[in-house]
Amino acid sequence: MPEVVMYATQSCPYCNMAKRLLDSKGVEYKVIDVGGNPDLWQEMEAKTGRNTVPQIFIGEHHVGGYDDLSAADRRGEIDPLLQA
Repeated sequence: MPEVVMYATQSCPYCNMAKRLLDSKGVEYKVIDVGGNPDLWQEMEAKTGRNTVPQIFIGEHHVGGYDDLSAADRRGEIDPLLQA
């Protein structure tokens, strides 16, 4: 299974929803807490071109935020990425 990485903050409800979705699939993931850390936030923006959290990567594939993750899951696209 490829590494799953989520840029998040502790107070973000969308981050928590993304965690719950990944937890429901039994996925282990690494959370990079960008809250209060401008350097990590800039790193996230540079990698994704976005300035909102969460930002989720499965391997090298940038899934996007929670809405993107949820929509991709409904389309059946997340499980194949996790098994790649």
